[in-house]
Amino acid sequence: MSEQTIQPVLSYSWDVLPAKAREAQTRLRGHVCVQPLARRPQVVAGVDVSVKGGVARAAVVLLSYPGLVPSQAVTAEMPVSFPYVPGLLAFREGPVVLAALARLTDWPDVMIFDAQGLAHPRRMGLATHLGVLLDVPSVGCAKSRLCGKETEPGEEKGCWTPLLDGDEVIGAVVRTRSRVRPVYVSIGHRVDLETAVALVLCCATRYRLPEPTRWAHRVAGGETLPAGR
Repeated sequence: MSEQTIQPVLSYSWDVLPAKAREAQTRLRGHVCVQPLARRPQVVAGVDVSVKGGVARAAVVLLSYPGLVPSQAVTAEMPVSFPYVPGLLAFREGPVVLAALARLTDWPDVMIFDAQGLAHPRRMGLATHLGVLLDVPSVGCAKSRLCGKETEPGEEKGCWTPLLDGDEVIGAVVRTRSRVRPVYVSIGHRVDLETAVALVLCCATRYRLPEPTRWAHRVAGGETLPAGR
């Protein structure tokens, strides 16, 4: 974990029409880096966004790793200015996530988003989009499939199968709890798929969702961390 100011490393505008947004995603795709994590993480962040009544609320929760003890939670809210368009979630939620990240006093080693990464029609889900913009390790862990074809993994925790778009592996269908619906894990940026799957499995201790995004979902919905955390 390190102290740093959150600043995008690429010049970028969120104020675009959907057609230009798709073009921007295609351009950003060339910046994606696929590689193992440089070192074992000590702090993992969960990121989630809720949208109600035209207002987006982003939550970022930091947890120790591998202990998974929550240590900090930050939120940000702002009006939604981009329409709901499938595949363009980052333009609807990205600005408020950046606002929440700017409030962190410490910085995680890797972020897990309740969103897609490369498992996206243009390989630019929210986890990849912000991972590239910030040049930080990121992982997508979504509750449902956006694109690709899947084969059901085995019923036991830890089983997973590739998520395919034609012959391309764009993610993994991962069983985080035995005999419970799988989640969809994909590379965001500066990780590889095996690392992403292993991280999500290590973070899924009791529930279907990994602890970082489970906590972020709760905080985005209005909960606070328990006293003493």
